[in-house]
Amino acid sequence: MSNEEDPVSADITVTSVEVPELTEEEQRDRLHLERRVERAVFEAGKALAELRDRRLYCSTHKTFEEYCRSRFGYTHRRVNYLIAGSKVVDNIIMGTNCSQNEKADEMGTNCSQNEKADETGTKPLQILPTSEGQVRPMTKLEPQQQQEVWRQAVEQAGGVPPARIVKDVVQRIMERTKVPNTYQLGEVCQILVKDNPELRGKGGNWCIINHVGEFSCTVTMWDGEYTVRIDHLKSLNYLESECQHMQLISDRISRLQENENLEDAPSAVLKHLGELKRPYLTVVEEKLLGLIEKEYGVDER
Repeated sequence: MSNEEDPVSADITVTSVEVPELTEEEQRDRLHLERRVERAVFEAGKALAELRDRRLYCSTHKTFEEYCRSRFGYTHRRVNYLIAGSKVVDNIIMGTNCSQNEKADEMGTNCSQNEKADETGTKPLQILPTSEGQVRPMTKLEPQQQQEVWRQAVEQAGGVPPARIVKDVVQRIMERTKVPNTYQLGEVCQILVKDNPELRGKGGNWCIINHVGEFSCTVTMWDGEYTVRIDHLKSLNYLESECQHMQLISDRISRLQENENLEDAPSAVLKHLGELKRPYLTVVEEKLLGLIEKEYGVDER
């Protein structure tokens, strides 16, 4: 367009591009490939669970954690998240197969509601999670609640929802239904300080559940017991054997803490052990703990 031309009356040429429609075969192929992408996280979690349960790692590694780190580069926490996430995806998939004649569940939803298509013509539960982060917020919910959360998240996002939307829906569901305390005795959790001044300086510390209330738990940390709301806790998803091992470490630390003559240096070591991000002691940590026990006349039990 020339500078001398009137921009209001000037003609603008727009080249149209014709977008070809997919054939039925191409549409089927696309759907098939999309399903493979969606199931990637689900299949990974299922495979890891089978490798762990059948102990197929024993010929090359002493522990499942070492095997996953060496073979896949996965941390212990990452593996637990994938395994827990695969169970959530399995529940979401099962939600697409239930009968429309089933009775409504406690949340007031039923299969016919779950199968209702959105504005795009896609049924919400036919869209599956594509990342572990999307399903992580749902791991503490019941299967029917997981299906409801996913349905709402998909409808709100108009497609595959980001983890942020899933987390928001989970929070609303929990507030609406007052989901009961799902933590268990002996479970190892991480402390989330948030707005609790009593927990200041303990963010990220591990603790062990020793009492479960309706909306709070009493936990044992390296320096004593605390009662905290459930929103100040985050499960570390340790295996039962790992929780038992952490309980032994906790008992050893607690016996040392009872000693009134405990000096600053040993106390600093115990504080370090209370901030571990793994369910075991290193060789050096074990030696240090044993040395402190010997010095203060506390036997390992």
